[in-house]
Amino acid sequence: WPRPAPRRRHRQHGAGIKVYPMYKRLLVPLDGSALAEAALSHAEQLAAAGDGEIVLLRVVISPYSIVAPDLVLAGQGIDQDILQQQAEHYLQTAAARLAGRGFAVRTATCPGPVAEAILDHARSSDADLIVMSTHGRGGISRWVYGSVADRVLQAAPCPVLLIRAGAARAENALGVVAE
Repeated sequence: WPRPAPRRRHRQHGAGIKVYPMYKRLLVPLDGSALAEAALSHAEQLAAAGDGEIVLLRVVISPYSIVAPDLVLAGQGIDQDILQQQAEHYLQTAAARLAGRGFAVRTATCPGPVAEAILDHARSSDADLIVMSTHGRGGISRWVYGSVADRVLQAAPCPVLLIRAGAARAENALGVVAE
């Protein structure tokens, strides 16, 4: 005989309709830009619909690794601890605002490269969905920098919701208007 399906937590919605939350843990990678933060409003809506937890992730990378990722520079003059502290402060500010609205929020930082760090964190945290903005680079810029969103989309262990750059003006959860 087939085994009965396991009972799942659900929310009661009017008229006795049961809604089973699909996304319980939403991973939102942020880079400090208003564009990246535009993904927060989408994550909020999804989290509210299913009593989900929002995990804010900031990948800490040296500015030199953006310009020349394969170049090792001696005495770069940038203290990685300072970058880590700035990332944690940024995430705590964002998390406090979301928590003030009643959302369950966690924060995490990890070292780059960015796409690989996002993918690793999605796996290790058992994310149900990655919600992120795409910078919408094209042409030579895309060729030089690549696309983090493309790499995440191709290798993600869970569904990915990409928020398109330059769509409509959107006010994100931090109160910053992104274009």
